[in-house]
Amino acid sequence: MKLVIIDYGAGNIKSIQFAFKRLGVDAVLSNNIDEIRAADKIIFPGVGEASSAMQMLQESGLDKVIPTLTQPVLGICLGMQLMCNSSSEGNTKGLGIFDVDVKKFSKAVKVPQMGWNVIYDLKSDLFIGIKEKEFMYLVHSFYAESCAEAIATTDYEIEYASALQKDNFYGVQFHPEKSGLEGAKILQNFLNL
Repeated sequence: MKLVIIDYGAGNIKSIQFAFKRLGVDAVLSNNIDEIRAADKIIFPGVGEASSAMQMLQESGLDKVIPTLTQPVLGICLGMQLMCNSSSEGNTKGLGIFDVDVKKFSKAVKVPQMGWNVIYDLKSDLFIGIKEKEFMYLVHSFYAESCAEAIATTDYEIEYASALQKDNFYGVQFHPEKSGLEGAKILQNFLNL
């Protein structure tokens, strides 16, 4: 299986690469459009600020390529947020794959949300073998609103979509690569899709 992690300059991609290595898969880091199109599965990571990450995607032409991919694609953290319509972070227009907007948590809670929180209302093959209210590791100040494409929910001041799916596109707000055995199981489920 050819697994490509999109390397566009926004992300802690080494930890994702190591997580797949532990599952017996050597993921390739690439920003080469032909290599990405030829992959069996794709990880779209992201750490950092939305508008600068989107600018890096635009400079490489990946903003046009990602929405046209037909194989399973998993966006992680900022990667998932960039797949939405827009983000209030830097007033950023997203890739429009998921029909939802990304908003900032209010000042009523500690921002970023950092640490372990539970996911529930699980609705996808991504979560085979994962029990309701399993803990996952999160670090984020912005969230995707609850919507029809939500396949997992988390509560932090409000309920929000902590995972999304539309067709071959999946997104998780949490970091499966940092979420222990259960996170590894989610990555294995993605490989099995």
